[in-house]
Amino acid sequence: QAMNSVVAATAAAAFVVQQQQQRRCLPFLLSTRFYSSAKKAMMMAAATGSGAEMMASTFGKDKSFVGQNVENAVESLAKADAVCIDVDSTVIAEEGIDVLADYLGKGDAVAALTAKAMEGSTKFQDALRDRLDLLQPSKAQIERCLEERPLVLTDGIQSFVEALKTAGKDVYLVSGGFRIMIEPIAEHHLGLDKVANLYANTIFFDSDGLYEGFDATEPTSADMGKPKALQLIKEANNYETMVMIGDGATDAQAKPPADAFIGFGGVVARKPVQDVACWFVTDFADLQHIVEQHSK
Repeated sequence: QAMNSVVAATAAAAFVVQQQQQRRCLPFLLSTRFYSSAKKAMMMAAATGSGAEMMASTFGKDKSFVGQNVENAVESLAKADAVCIDVDSTVIAEEGIDVLADYLGKGDAVAALTAKAMEGSTKFQDALRDRLDLLQPSKAQIERCLEERPLVLTDGIQSFVEALKTAGKDVYLVSGGFRIMIEPIAEHHLGLDKVANLYANTIFFDSDGLYEGFDATEPTSADMGKPKALQLIKEANNYETMVMIGDGATDAQAKPPADAFIGFGGVVARKPVQDVACWFVTDFADLQHIVEQHSK
């Protein structure tokens, strides 16, 4: 009987220890397994009021707005768990490929092709191929261009991205430009992971660093590439609400899967983009006000 009592006591003690260990593990399990769902729920609950209420409380009743569905864009931005932003003429105040073309002495010819691509009058993959075939840039030429002629950031983009991150929103750069030119901006100026948070085109170079082509498997290398990129981002992270911001026709294509497309005209105001944007803005400050005041 004494032996049985000892065995029973030992088993009971072991059970208590097991229960204590499980209770100690529970916060960890919650923080890892359910972190994503909890974050989304908090983001949804944090958005204060309807889009119309947010607009009135942020800007007053006299401010005029441009867009097809501004209320939806405002509400989507406030509750978004991911915001995707174009780079050329949005994050930077110029077209990266035009800067490179000017540096190589082929600016006028490439600018004409870029304009056609942005206005939507030619398929993006055709314009990309034509421009690269014209430039034939080597790796060394691109690196020297970035060193001697750094790309210029658009006013307000750094503080806007910082506001998005502070509000707990994930930020992605989704661009038809070149990864080799955008990576320094993502990493050094915006504090983003240059791999996980960047979707752009990859230029191939041979062993001597000479131009050899581009990666046609990148989603952003072809027309309708940005909606494909956003769909990949959404599925990989199980996002509930996504917003796309950009200046071009290829950015407008990203809705859906984006819940709202915000057209940006602070560098170049394109009429076709303005006509289809849920909300068309010319200053990142307007977007930042919504994020700071209604995403908390």
